[in-house]
Amino acid sequence: MDRLAEFRSTIKRVIQDYANKPSVGDIQVETVFDENSDHYELLYFGWQGHKRIHGTVIHIDIRDGKIWIHFDGTESGVAEDLVAAGIPHDHIVLGWHSPELRKHTAYAVG
Repeated sequence: MDRLAEFRSTIKRVIQDYANKPSVGDIQVETVFDENSDHYELLYFGWQGHKRIHGTVIHIDIRDGKIWIHFDGTESGVAEDLVAAGIPHDHIVLGWHSPELRKHTAYAVG
C-alpha cells in the first residue's frame, strides 16, 4: 500500500473508532471522509437536554504528503492514536499550533 493510501485508511479507521463510541443524550455522530480533497472530520450534533450541540470533534487533512490535524477535541489525542496505528511523528503536523510552536513538538513543522 502506498503512503497516501495508508494515510487515508489509518485516518478513517481512527475517526471511525471515535464515531463508534456511545454518545450522551440525543447526539448524532457524522463522519466526513472526502478522499477527493483528502478532508476528514468527525462531527457531533443534536441535543443534550435543552442545549443544542453542534461541532467538530476531529478535523484532519492530508496536504503536501503530511497529515495535518487542524482540530482535536478528543481526550486522548488523535495524533497519538495515529502514531499508535503506525504513522510516524514526522508525518503528522499539529495544525492548531503556530509554525513557531510546532518546532518544539515531537511532530512535523509543516
